[in-house]
Amino acid sequence: MAVSMRIPARDCWGGAGQPCLADRCLSFSHATCCKDIPAECTFGILESIYLPPHAVSIPRTEVPMEAIIGVQVRRKEVTAPRSISEEFSSGDARSRDNDESPAQQSATGQHGRDAKPNKDKDDREKDEEIIKVYDGNSSLRRRLFRVTSVSRQATSEQVLAAALQAVHITRDLSNFYLTDLYTNEESPLCDPTPVLNLTRKEGKRPAVFLRFKDVEKSEVRVYPGKLQVSDAFCMVPVTESTTVADLITEAITRFRLENNNSENYRCSEILLDRGAVTERVLEPDEKPLEIVKLLAKESIRQMELMRFYLQLKQDPHGPNLALFVGNLPPNLSERNYENLLMEFLGRENRFSKIGPIYYEYGSMVIIYEDASVAVRALYALRESKYEDKHLLVMLLPSIEPSMVPSGVQPLLVFVNVKSGGCQGLDLISNFRKLLNPYQVFDLDNGGPLPGLYVFRHIANYKILVCGGDGTVGWVLQCLDNVGQDSECSSPACAIVPLGTGNDLARVLRWGSGYTGDEDPLNLLRDVIDAEEIRLDRWTVVFHPEEKQEDRQDKQALVPNNAVAASTSEDNTQIFVMNNYFGIGLDAALCLDFHNAREENPNKFNSRLHNKSVYFKMGLRKMVNRKPCKDLHREIRLEVDGKVVDLPQVEGIIILNILSWGSGANPWGPDKEDQFNKPNHWDGLLEVVGVTGVIHLGQIQSGLRNGVRIAQGGHIKIHMNSDIPVQVDGEPWLQCPGDVVVLRSALKATMLKKSKVKRRNTEPSILSANGEAGKSTND
Repeated sequence: MAVSMRIPARDCWGGAGQPCLADRCLSFSHATCCKDIPAECTFGILESIYLPPHAVSIPRTEVPMEAIIGVQVRRKEVTAPRSISEEFSSGDARSRDNDESPAQQSATGQHGRDAKPNKDKDDREKDEEIIKVYDGNSSLRRRLFRVTSVSRQATSEQVLAAALQAVHITRDLSNFYLTDLYTNEESPLCDPTPVLNLTRKEGKRPAVFLRFKDVEKSEVRVYPGKLQVSDAFCMVPVTESTTVADLITEAITRFRLENNNSENYRCSEILLDRGAVTERVLEPDEKPLEIVKLLAKESIRQMELMRFYLQLKQDPHGPNLALFVGNLPPNLSERNYENLLMEFLGRENRFSKIGPIYYEYGSMVIIYEDASVAVRALYALRESKYEDKHLLVMLLPSIEPSMVPSGVQPLLVFVNVKSGGCQGLDLISNFRKLLNPYQVFDLDNGGPLPGLYVFRHIANYKILVCGGDGTVGWVLQCLDNVGQDSECSSPACAIVPLGTGNDLARVLRWGSGYTGDEDPLNLLRDVIDAEEIRLDRWTVVFHPEEKQEDRQDKQALVPNNAVAASTSEDNTQIFVMNNYFGIGLDAALCLDFHNAREENPNKFNSRLHNKSVYFKMGLRKMVNRKPCKDLHREIRLEVDGKVVDLPQVEGIIILNILSWGSGANPWGPDKEDQFNKPNHWDGLLEVVGVTGVIHLGQIQSGLRNGVRIAQGGHIKIHMNSDIPVQVDGEPWLQCPGDVVVLRSALKATMLKKSKVKRRNTEPSILSANGEAGKSTND
């Protein structure tokens, strides 16, 4: 059975005048199957969640990508295939020309992918010759080359085919020829024995120059930049007399554009050079074929990666540029935020208007109409500090929702690189290779807000959260804050579990924790196949008791009848609970663990270590004084307005989902009793009691269940003393008062992984370590 797979290249470009290299795919197929591979990549199985590059606009500036999507240079190295931009980068010491002999260069791994050290190789392949391939004048100046191994009896056509393969050129052989690097003449290699006739220099391998033929006519591809057309590109014939103006006119016709006035369009030359995308707007009288041939002399690879882009002269996304600014003080007024920013910016960099302000997070968006002023403001703010902390500033991309095809639900990916064992570093790298990098956001840079702002106008999209339960709650909380300003108020959320407990991920079948062995492509396929499901959410309100001294102060200030009507609303705390709420023993252990992690965060970098620490803390609770003893006497429980008699317990767990403490089910399996069968969308909570540390450990080990106490939709608890509490794993010591748990008006739509197990019949695009996988049907 033939297997073929087309893989989007790593360097997917987006933005105004910045193309996607999705058509530059790596092809893995049997030779006889090549004809069945489409000429252009349509993103295959990822098409339904892929954010189309032409729908993304970024400013036509020199701002690097890390300032747009928050890519940070991190110390952890991720093994991955070298990208297009890296293949001829100035730092590629592996392929530099030097004075070592061919044998020495081969033994030292001069070229990691092409020269594999093998002592027996020379004995088996004495008829082979290793040749250096330079793809143009630029690679010669920079002393960068590729190597290929050919038979000494190979024909010139065979050597040419090997050279093209070495530099990943897929065009027709007839467009190219080879010359001997070490001769003064630019004459093509000739049969019958071109390899044996190559000039040898002492201590150096034979070397060839790859050249593009001086043709009088050819065809060039023209790509639609942000244009509403169905074609990925069009082929336009050009001759030595064809001008850019002619190219524009012909491309308009071939794209069948309604607005066919060539005066409204321009053509740009887009290049990827050393990882940077550059754009040059072409003059109408320039000659496209001449541009191609001049570029080919410098670098065949650069010629292959160059794109002609047809664009509207006016950006269809509009002139507004958005800067996200974080690390500001929280909960200031709009006027105070404006004054603070103007201190950093100065009048010359003043913004056009203020976008949404996220008061609780100390973040906001400011809008510019002038790209040059926006860039100046970006760098000015990045150098600014508030209370000795640098401001976080990103230039946000813009998405035009009308350019997202119907049937496509772009996937907004959030990765918490600090969750669990810091495995997010691998995931964010791999997801940015598989998807449009502008749809993958690092939560270490501004949290979920930048990504949610970018996607605010998309009416139908999905979210993938890579992190623990706390990260999922964080994203849902931010969705609550921005939902009223967004087209999609409740996008469905999937999970890649990177945390320690991952209880919500377990309930939704996403697993107990990401190990690093999972294929990132399969993770995305699971998201595509997942079913939407509702998740109840609950509001937890804490009303602390009014202290005696506070009451006396009020009596001195106001009449007695006013005191009777007063409340302690100023001290009321409100939380949203997705998973569970604990009081007593469970929360006390959670609080001890939280404090230990806050003191030494670097030690808590693996699930196994985290669980071992939690276990040790439980043992200490057994031998030390029991802080939650007689909890049943310190609290009063009401469920749906009825007081519930409590058994002798040291802890109470109120469950929304039937997973707690890394996968345990305190409620237990179904049985015949007075309670309904629970789930996480029935509007009911389950109240379970824990009698002690040993009982708690038995529940976590699956040996026992908790004590079923009650089930209901409105819960009120009065606490007589200071008691540890926790909401979704966030613990603290709560003072006496009332706690009310009621169903929230906030909604959450989650994605539940399908039960169907997929048989891996396709080659992996990128495994967890970034290397291409192998087909099981080879």
